Amino acid sequence: MRRRDLGRQPYAGIEAAMRDFTAARTPDTEDELWLVEHDPVFTQGLAGRAEHVLHAGSIPVVQTQRGGQVTYHGPGQVTAYPLVDLGRLGIYVKEYVYRLEEAVLRTLAGLGVTGHRVRGAPGIYVRLADPFDHAALPPPQPGQDPFAGLGKIAALGIKVTRHCAYHGLALNVAMDLEPYGRINPCGYAGLPTVDLRVLGVPAAWDAVADRLAAELQRLLQPR
Repeated sequence: MRRRDLGRQPYAGIEAAMRDFTAARTPDTEDELWLVEHDPVFTQGLAGRAEHVLHAGSIPVVQTQRGGQVTYHGPGQVTAYPLVDLGRLGIYVKEYVYRLEEAVLRTLAGLGVTGHRVRGAPGIYVRLADPFDHAALPPPQPGQDPFAGLGKIAALGIKVTRHCAYHGLALNVAMDLEPYGRINPCGYAGLPTVDLRVLGVPAAWDAVADRLAAELQRLLQPR
């Protein structure tokens, strides 16, 4: 998998380039991993509902082809776009999502943070009271808020066409988190959103990008 470091870029141009790359690729096209830091933008998934954008203000809202609801991208966030042929990897979408989340979990673990999955809510979450607690989350109870005591630190949204995936995931490092208060993140009203800095983990963008890229390259190698 070829790694491409794209620096800070507006979202629309990168999204268009991903679509073009995927449309033009052949069975012999090498998979790529694009790493980017976006200018401030809200992105809506295919199922995105307008009411989840509470007050965009001066931040643009861009409709995308990925799955999921609205999220925010901005400086201080590592956004990773694996452009991969799932047929070549021999996996289906469910396994692909699992591996993307696993890459984030391993990246966080390397920084001492314990991430968690929440069933039915793609992305990675941390315990707000103790993000360094290694205990597993208790099984959800009927009627219980599945996000009680949790904050979201990584979002995930993908698109698959002709067995080839694009879009990807975003891991919050050291951001201005205020824009998350202008939306229902990923469609969940009041869901807290955090970054490594809020958790007390001093980490540079480049270092986190390197960790995440290494995990993605390891987990997305053809067998």
